[in-house]
Amino acid sequence: LTTRTQLTATAISKLCDDLGIDPLEDIRILVLLWKLGANEKPAQISKEEWKKGCIKLQVDSIKKFQALLPALDTGFLDRTEFRDFYKFCFQFNRQGTHRTLDKDLVSALIGMVLKDRVPSDRLTTFADFLGETKDESYSRITLDQWMSFLDFCYEVEDIADFDESTSAWPVLIDEYVEYLEKLENK
Repeated sequence: LTTRTQLTATAISKLCDDLGIDPLEDIRILVLLWKLGANEKPAQISKEEWKKGCIKLQVDSIKKFQALLPALDTGFLDRTEFRDFYKFCFQFNRQGTHRTLDKDLVSALIGMVLKDRVPSDRLTTFADFLGETKDESYSRITLDQWMSFLDFCYEVEDIADFDESTSAWPVLIDEYVEYLEKLENK
């Protein structure tokens, strides 16, 4: 990063190789980028963010980054920190000036980001719902829908307790619950 102004996806992938982690499977790279302060542009970290983040985390070598890896487990984040991190995951994975994420990317990301925080059947059924829906309005997911899914998972542990008439969830969540009810009645 000595002459470049930002670290792009290619360089981030190289960093993952150096750290021995898989960027498509290991959530710790996203936690690292979040803790480094990668907020300026999607899918990259600026030279300034990198320098400030490295100073804050006290890392200046691959060996120190590797030593930091165990502390990057999302289990160490409290609910508020995790919510900030979850929002970062959406923002960081946007492409260019898009304000939405493709539903296939959302399905993959949610499974990785919410693993161990949300029951796996909820993650699987949501990914299935997105994959099976014919509604074109769900081909891309907004930040509001992304955040609402997390809130919904926290607030509605048992779908039997869901009451659409007294809730104010986005239509996506209402239709996901209808999808679950149809599955249950099969």
